[in-house]
Amino acid sequence: MKCKNCETSIKQNQKFCDNCGARIIKNRLTPTVLAKQVNEQFLSIDNKLLITFIDLFKCPEQVINGYINGTRKKYIDVLQYFALALTLVGVQVFLMNSFFKSELESTFESLRAFESATGGAKNPINSTINSQFESFEEINNYQSVFYILSIPLYAFGSWATNFLIKPVYKYNFTEHLVVNIYYYAQVIIITAVLYILFLFLGLDYLVISGVVTVLIFIYHFYTLKRVFQLDFWNGVAFYLLVMVAFGIIGAIIGILILIAGFLYGYFGAIK
Repeated sequence: MKCKNCETSIKQNQKFCDNCGARIIKNRLTPTVLAKQVNEQFLSIDNKLLITFIDLFKCPEQVINGYINGTRKKYIDVLQYFALALTLVGVQVFLMNSFFKSELESTFESLRAFESATGGAKNPINSTINSQFESFEEINNYQSVFYILSIPLYAFGSWATNFLIKPVYKYNFTEHLVVNIYYYAQVIIITAVLYILFLFLGLDYLVISGVVTVLIFIYHFYTLKRVFQLDFWNGVAFYLLVMVAFGIIGAIIGILILIAGFLYGYFGAIK
């Protein structure tokens, strides 16, 4: 008998492959077998998903530092966790565009009322509100892309900060990517759940955004402090420097994009 995953010879009574560790599947796929697998992977109390989610709140350093240092069995792999989070974002966007559209529209109706009370379209602040309203749905639909593009910037920020503040762990850039992917996946999951829950309860979208944004900043600081084993004030300094580095590299990229767009338009017009 051979393992169906790696073709290694195994004994008839083995439950797991000695070579690759895969479970030996002997039964055909049926609804009962499929339900059992789903329960083992996602619903049971000792499944990796639930343990990873809880421990990223309780002890993020144990999940993240453990993965970087070679512990790969207890928790969900970092890329799998991030893929799951992006799937949940898709569900969030679908629900917001399909079932909570009226709640979102009522929020922007409040902004229109604010516009009327503050001088209409002549007020420059109101024109900003209008442009944000017009682009909201498009931005909302591309949340996953923004998350993916932000991760290397945050990783650069925490990696660059290592040269100024010397934490216990001095990781390379790839390891900083792991830190930020785990952090971002956790943030995506919890914010998606909170957005849907708060909208279901009928709360204003702007209020939700404010609450969620504050929670994101607090959790980011908490994660970096625990992962790099910093005291409170060094943690504050580390976090602020990460955000400054993130802002600088983001500004540089934005300027380069503007220059590239200008050059493209200029030479396109010449042709």
